[in-house]
Amino acid sequence: MALNKHSKRLTQDPSQPASQAMLYAVGLTDEDMNKPQIGIASTGYDGNPCNMHLNKLAQEIKKYANLNEQVGLTFNTIGVSDGISMGTSGMNYSLASRDIIADSMETVVNAQSYDGLIGVVGCDKNMPGAIIAMLRLNRPSIMVYGGTIASGKYKGRKLNIVSAFEALGQKVAGEIDEKEYREIIKASIPGAGACGGMYTANTMASSIECMGLALPYNSSIPAENPNKLSEAERTAQAMKKLLELDLKPRDIVTKKSIENAIAIVNALGGSTNAVLHYLAIAYAADIEFTLEDFQRVSDRTPLIADLKPSGKYLMEDVHGIGGTPAIMKYLLEQGFLHGDCITVTGKTLAENLADVKAMEFEDQDVIFPKDKALKSSGNLQILYGNLAEEGAVAKISGNEGLKFEGKAVVYNGEQAANTGISNGEVERGDVVVIRYVGPKGGPGMPEMLKPTSLITGAGLGKSVALITDGRFSGGTHGFVVGHITPEAQTGGLIGLVETGDTISISAEDNSITLQVSEEEIAKRKELWKQPALKHNKGILFKYAKSVASASEGCVTDKY
Repeated sequence: MALNKHSKRLTQDPSQPASQAMLYAVGLTDEDMNKPQIGIASTGYDGNPCNMHLNKLAQEIKKYANLNEQVGLTFNTIGVSDGISMGTSGMNYSLASRDIIADSMETVVNAQSYDGLIGVVGCDKNMPGAIIAMLRLNRPSIMVYGGTIASGKYKGRKLNIVSAFEALGQKVAGEIDEKEYREIIKASIPGAGACGGMYTANTMASSIECMGLALPYNSSIPAENPNKLSEAERTAQAMKKLLELDLKPRDIVTKKSIENAIAIVNALGGSTNAVLHYLAIAYAADIEFTLEDFQRVSDRTPLIADLKPSGKYLMEDVHGIGGTPAIMKYLLEQGFLHGDCITVTGKTLAENLADVKAMEFEDQDVIFPKDKALKSSGNLQILYGNLAEEGAVAKISGNEGLKFEGKAVVYNGEQAANTGISNGEVERGDVVVIRYVGPKGGPGMPEMLKPTSLITGAGLGKSVALITDGRFSGGTHGFVVGHITPEAQTGGLIGLVETGDTISISAEDNSITLQVSEEEIAKRKELWKQPALKHNKGILFKYAKSVASASEGCVTDKY
């Protein structure tokens, strides 16, 4: 097998005897020295169910890589559990971890001159981090998602991670007692795998498979399904072919393949985090892809999946009706995907799907045909207005209605909002404003799942809106608008909103407006002073100083 000409392998250079000696020391043979070396990057670690099984999967991939004329060399990078850090100061590190993952994978593969990269990933930021690294490196690469978690069970109903957060709201509202609250928490997450609904992990896994950088079925095979480990052999065989073809990520990731990814995000009712991550992925690939492109794809793609958080079903149910390829085949047949995009199999998307069993609609209500779509367009909507001159992202499933107008209840930070909501400060018809939680102001643009879960758990989910310069978990649902830019920290109008102001939000004309006169806004601007950054050293200081806005994907290597 020919070595990837882009790797500039030091072990093939006779002037580099130290590199050869060190590789002999780790167990390589003379024969191995002429094989392609593949970095197998695992985000596995013990402290998170999304990731706790990944090191085992990485070792299995290494075994099959070695059986397929490659030298598999595993290494690890970081992960942050969004579920564990949610609602705490730890969540400020979540989005920053995406870029640390990308930087560390890039660093190891370039420093070691590996010929290819296999990213073994789980929780939300692992996936875009790995893809960004692959695009920077542009060597044959495959992403392997560790799979979704099985559902929990309590009193005959299915549970998932969001059940735990919403149970807190139910307890605060007096709907359940402490004992039932504890039982729900204990039963919500039964084992290994990423959060079970169409939250950020499953959103990114599905869309990356559709974009072509993961193998067919990778996103929908559950973590503890026996077939998950069998993907190791398929992955090694696919890498062998990629090396032979010298097929690289930038051959696979194109504007059309990103459109495919965004189409399936909208069809499945996926996470708003996909907007941030695909802006960053496009930037890494030197592809022009803007908020307007997201809206264009959303406008032409129907929402056809009844998946949590706004629907009933989980990713394990998608697996049960044919997996992600069955949905992709239907979307392709209906003209919503570009079938000519090349993928990591070496075949086009259409060729991959040719022998997949067609989606059947008679005996299941997880996925609907387009003439019975839950919404005629996608759930991701890009809003503009005086509150978001550079854009904002809403997740509108249709269950919430299309318009909302109400009085602002303003909080400078998530903790203040959580306390206020728990104390009954928010009433029906209000618009909760959480600000100074953007990329720079947070810093790190933390997710607002706990406030939205408290609102939902208190029975206010359909009667209260929430807007923020932060972002939302894929588990969030309700009338919510995030990613408001400019953010409060940089002087955005959201920083000038006062409790009692009227805010109007419309998904009909995609607007978000503060109903205050220009004269009053000018007065408030004169009085506003930019707060100091919350950190003056360390990773969050570096992040706040280097991060681009949400409308630019929160990349950290632009300026």
